[in-house]
Amino acid sequence: MNKRLVVSFAVVGLAHVWAPAFAQAQTPPAPGFDVKRPEIVHFINDVAERDGMSRHELRTLLRQAQPQQKILDLMNRPIEKVAPWWEYRERFLTSERITLGSQFWNDHKESLERIAATYQVPPEYLVAIIGVETFYGRQTGRFRVVDALATLAFDYPQRGAYFRAELEQFLLLARENKLNPLTTLGSYAGAMGVPQFMPSAYRRFSVDADSDKKRDLWGDWGDIFASVANYLKEYGWVPGAPVLAEVRLDPDPTFQIEPHNLELTETIDGLATHGVRVDGDLPGSTPVVLISAEQHDGPAYRVGFKNFYVITRYNNSARYAMAVYDLAQAVAQRVHGAPK
Repeated sequence: MNKRLVVSFAVVGLAHVWAPAFAQAQTPPAPGFDVKRPEIVHFINDVAERDGMSRHELRTLLRQAQPQQKILDLMNRPIEKVAPWWEYRERFLTSERITLGSQFWNDHKESLERIAATYQVPPEYLVAIIGVETFYGRQTGRFRVVDALATLAFDYPQRGAYFRAELEQFLLLARENKLNPLTTLGSYAGAMGVPQFMPSAYRRFSVDADSDKKRDLWGDWGDIFASVANYLKEYGWVPGAPVLAEVRLDPDPTFQIEPHNLELTETIDGLATHGVRVDGDLPGSTPVVLISAEQHDGPAYRVGFKNFYVITRYNNSARYAMAVYDLAQAVAQRVHGAPK
């Protein structure tokens, strides 16, 4: 049986969705954003004109959104960018996470495996993504989404345009899904729910799996599994195809690696000419990306295939995608008794 988080609002337009929040938060505990800042004025005018929202309500909301220095600090040092692979892997491939993953699979077996079959995405990858993102729904975020997105939209110029677009998408999502924008919690980057979808991804990829006219990514496990599977499918998941493979190096390899490249710019045969041998019997023309997977005792490498690239669309990091893959294999082995 699906567990649900029940949220009720009186809904006739934006004002009725947001009114309870405004009534309860008239005196924020810390100063909010100065809505006279030119970039905020421009944002409010654009959103009001484009989406039919009230300028007054937008100003009221943004005054109650609070800038968060901690969010900026976290954005500048994400673990997948600063930790070596072996350290990053140890964070997510714990015995506890593997055990809880297998229990989680068994607890949701019927729904999980039915949705995995429908979307042709193996269940272990749905479990692993949820396991890496939120510890199987236990850690869905403690920042107010409006604070996170407004802080990054207006005080993080490196990616301000992206986060302004996500803030607009969040306001639309709040209106559509009857979310209270002043109490909805998520990650420091504004990702929400068990699968940690950004607002644009929530609106684009989330699925109403049980046809109850709700897309609930906090409490409806059918919606959650279907939404993660749909995300991967829409980005081109290839049923039955590999994700990662190990490599062996010739005595004097001549390859060079691009640390931040995630595109499939090499082939198996191309790597072989540089002394990198890919385990397995796939055609030599198979596109791959060579990945650094450094260990305690020195450099190490793997190759990713199309499905590896698809996982990086969830989080633009090779280490993240490797953690999902390794956790998926470990959980599947625990559930089935053999690697999948």
